[in-house]
Amino acid sequence: MKAAVYYETGGPEVFRYEDVPDPEARPGDVLVRVEAISIEGGDTLNRLGGALARVPHIVGYQCAGTVLSTGDLVTGISTGDRVVTVGLDGSHAARRAVGESFCWLIPDGLSTEAAACVPVPFGTANDCLFEFGRLQPGEIALIHAGASGVGIAAIQLAKRAGAVVLATASSDARLERLRDYGLDHGINYASGDFVDPVRALTEGRGADVIIDSVGGSTLQKSLQCLAYRGRCVTLGDAGREDGSRLDISTMRGNNQTLVGYFLGAELFVSPRPHAVIARLLDEVASGGLRVVIDRRFPLEQAGEAHAHIESRQAFGRVLLVP
Repeated sequence: MKAAVYYETGGPEVFRYEDVPDPEARPGDVLVRVEAISIEGGDTLNRLGGALARVPHIVGYQCAGTVLSTGDLVTGISTGDRVVTVGLDGSHAARRAVGESFCWLIPDGLSTEAAACVPVPFGTANDCLFEFGRLQPGEIALIHAGASGVGIAAIQLAKRAGAVVLATASSDARLERLRDYGLDHGINYASGDFVDPVRALTEGRGADVIIDSVGGSTLQKSLQCLAYRGRCVTLGDAGREDGSRLDISTMRGNNQTLVGYFLGAELFVSPRPHAVIARLLDEVASGGLRVVIDRRFPLEQAGEAHAHIESRQAFGRVLLVP
């Protein structure tokens, strides 16, 4: 099969488009012909400096397509079904073998491309807001990187739950587009610090729940934006800053919470998020939630697609098509 691979980590230029052996499906696996690959933020970070499970390495969390075959232990998925899949790697390829518990049937009426964009961003946003962030109606949510896949999902979910929604993005134009998805107040982080604007917009209260996918100095500033008993959920390091120690000295006196989150861990230890993602797929299929696709690239242009994401020009998901 064809795949976008690399032999060492680095910039988008490390990708090579090559023939590699087809994946081998185990008894509990589903073998999928990949038709749409949603590039996640973690894919770009893994390509930059993550571990190589094998060489050449195929990166990628999430993709969707049609089932070619199933292992003897698979019970809920059949050949010919359309599925969306999640795994630790292997999505940037023409075929993928993945365990049944990391597959979801695509509802009728939902395109394969749209389904490819749902599990990681919508599942992450839902868990960060409600399972770990405990967001309640009337509370204030601050969502960093509002124009990202997780950001757009979180804005929709928070607004639907009755929250006042604030978000950061790199331009006024992107913030204006986010209003169509439920944004109440936007903050352009490229034009200045976001701490004072958050305090001003909330009349000094701060945000009850903060979803921080940026990390580094942004995460430190997020803690300065928390309301009394506020909850900050950190889920990534998109800012690509070197690790630094956080000053949490103000948190105890304000009864605040800082939570780390990774969807993959939840999927490994509990059936709960699998059911949540199935529900979110149904809601996207019915039109209750919306997927935003920014651009599509052929798989052989994986490097160009990653570079486009890293340019911070994308609004929503960037897809690869084998």
